[in-house]
Amino acid sequence: MSTKIMTKSIITVCIGLISLLFISPLIWMLSAASKIEKDVMTYPIQWIPQNWNFIENFKTVWMGSIPFGQNYFNSLKISIIMTLLTLLFSSMAGFSFAKLNFPYKNLMFILLLSFYLVPSESTLVPRFIMIKWLGIYDTHAALILMGAFSIALTFLMRQFMLSIHHEYLEAAKIDGAGYLRIYWQIVLPMAKPIVATVGILKFLWTWNDYQNPLIFLMNRKLFTIPLGMGAFKDEYATSYAVTMMASVSAIIPLVIIFIILQKQVINGIAGGGVKG
Repeated sequence: MSTKIMTKSIITVCIGLISLLFISPLIWMLSAASKIEKDVMTYPIQWIPQNWNFIENFKTVWMGSIPFGQNYFNSLKISIIMTLLTLLFSSMAGFSFAKLNFPYKNLMFILLLSFYLVPSESTLVPRFIMIKWLGIYDTHAALILMGAFSIALTFLMRQFMLSIHHEYLEAAKIDGAGYLRIYWQIVLPMAKPIVATVGILKFLWTWNDYQNPLIFLMNRKLFTIPLGMGAFKDEYATSYAVTMMASVSAIIPLVIIFIILQKQVINGIAGGGVKG
């Protein structure tokens, strides 16, 4: 028994050391964001700053010439709206492909997956033309319209919903429930792990998206966090402390969301590959 406890303790310590190695860049970024400029690149590394400059770096990021607060709000707005729309559309599509019977269902699903093989870069010109034709170029609506549906996340939804036993649906039908009620009151509550997973993945992808805002936005007031970080890189190219403070500020929503939903994410990814 003691041997098993010792082995488990050694494994736990090893995993902890490996985890510390992986998060060391994040720790250094937090440390650098709190330093004065001349201490950022000192060697050996000062993990705990000797000269704190956190407040000044914070003011430079949030109250400087670059509208970082506006960029932050834009990213939050776009990411939240696109995440909610994707959850709605992908869950409904996943439910349809997993639990409904209609002609050519499998063929349509295969055709849908085949579109996923097309690189997004190859559709930039057609999308640009379509957005200009719709008259929504240089608006957040353009980004939201293009990103409201995801084939990959629909696939995850469908795979998870296949694991939900069909008997639940049959019992609901006997009680007089329609497909919309079955989807909303039975399937969605049972699919909470994959819903949380899809939500966090979509939010992460949207928050970190650089290509689409760069191409479809021109007004600096509409820029998102990735474009704002690009502006910081240009204006504060030699001020690493300020750049690190901007980076720390940019990842705060992602860290918070992942900490809250990490268990659901793990359960959802594990369940996404299970076929009932």
